[in-house]
Amino acid sequence: MLVPVLLAGGSGTRLWPLSREARPKQFLAVTDGESLLQGAIERATRIEGVGDPLVVGREAHRFMIAEHMRRAGVDGRVILEPAARNTAPAVAVAALEALARDDDAMLLVLPSDHVIGDAGRFATAVAAGREAAAQGLLVTFGVEPTRPETGYGYIRAGAPVAGDTCRIEAFVEKPDEATARSYLDAGGYYWNSGMFLFPAGAYLAALATHAPDILEAARAAHEGATRDADFLRLDAEAFAACRSESIDYAVMEKTRDAAVVPLSATWSDLGSWSALAEVLPADADGNVARGDVLLEDTRDSVVYSDGRLIATLGVRDQVIVETTDAVLVADRGREQEIKTLVRRLEAAGRSEASEHRKVYRPWGSYESIASGDRFQVKRIIVSPGGRLSLQMHHHRAEHWVVVQGTAKVTRGDEEMLLTEDQSTYIPLGTTHRLENPGNIDLILIEVQSGGYLGEDDIVRLDDVYGRADKG
Repeated sequence: MLVPVLLAGGSGTRLWPLSREARPKQFLAVTDGESLLQGAIERATRIEGVGDPLVVGREAHRFMIAEHMRRAGVDGRVILEPAARNTAPAVAVAALEALARDDDAMLLVLPSDHVIGDAGRFATAVAAGREAAAQGLLVTFGVEPTRPETGYGYIRAGAPVAGDTCRIEAFVEKPDEATARSYLDAGGYYWNSGMFLFPAGAYLAALATHAPDILEAARAAHEGATRDADFLRLDAEAFAACRSESIDYAVMEKTRDAAVVPLSATWSDLGSWSALAEVLPADADGNVARGDVLLEDTRDSVVYSDGRLIATLGVRDQVIVETTDAVLVADRGREQEIKTLVRRLEAAGRSEASEHRKVYRPWGSYESIASGDRFQVKRIIVSPGGRLSLQMHHHRAEHWVVVQGTAKVTRGDEEMLLTEDQSTYIPLGTTHRLENPGNIDLILIEVQSGGYLGEDDIVRLDDVYGRADKG
């Protein structure tokens, strides 16, 4: 059985401020109406002969992962990493989980935040990869380069194996432009896509040879894991003890059994705003604009509005991105340095580094729309069937006003139904719960008042989502 393994643990900071740690790019619909994760799941599960996917992601993102799997219409298991340890350990635990169910499992390992433009060519490459992997080879997919790209690593192909599949002669780090151009002129070089296909057992055997410490830690984390519905929670101590390493460094650059299958399709890892611009349509002046944007005498720029109007005049080679709480203006030649800005925000303790103003929860979302001394106003959306935890607060009272849908409210010993234009008051210290029993989104305005309004002022008494964390 071919098992798709979707790697969904990345932070996507190079697409800040749109992508942030709390909701990175794999959960965003940056190119069309579906998220990158949803697109990756659908693309993988359309391939003939594949099983249910395994998604490897972070504990904090578990409900977003589950929701995007639901949207993609698939069942599957979610392996939760207690710490970020790169791709080699993540795929090791996925291999162990797949082998626990099928001794002959083969893994199709895919990042969840890439764009592939031709699903048919991708499926053809996967079929070629399966043939090579059936011979015990560890296969990666090399994208046929279309330009002298300096932002990608390269793979140099060696002796042919079968068809267009070749042994890997060398992995090459990101080159300068002249070197990248020489690769295109020479031929036989491919962009390193970070996608793999191999028998699960063969990968673990390679780890045992080249990185036995990673295999040992992954095995301990898997053996000590706990299962909760569709979530597999790895043993935190064992997994945290594992060193962080990529598949390339841990295995592919060391094994003699590595092969590359060419992939001739539009592909991008969306590693920068310019990379995103390459997969979106541009106007006659080379601009890529999304959202409420007005351009005048503007060329070769990326302008992305997440809400408010952006108007530009006399702009050249810029990246301009607007969200509700941050605006980025950067020279396109320096966009790889956006990470530096994020690190400075983190060092300053700024929430904009990692969190959006709109926060997603398993029951829906909330967004702060106004705040001041001793008050905060939020817009809360509860999905149909959504149910907040039964909780109370030590430091704040709350007023709720329903603006759409029907709310089932628990307040102390009372239960009531509220519809549009109706409201209720939750005194400080009162046990309460909010539910949506209807078929449309419940939208309400919450006004908080009190001496402390932090999200950690929640005493959770009961929660249908099994959360022990805040929110």
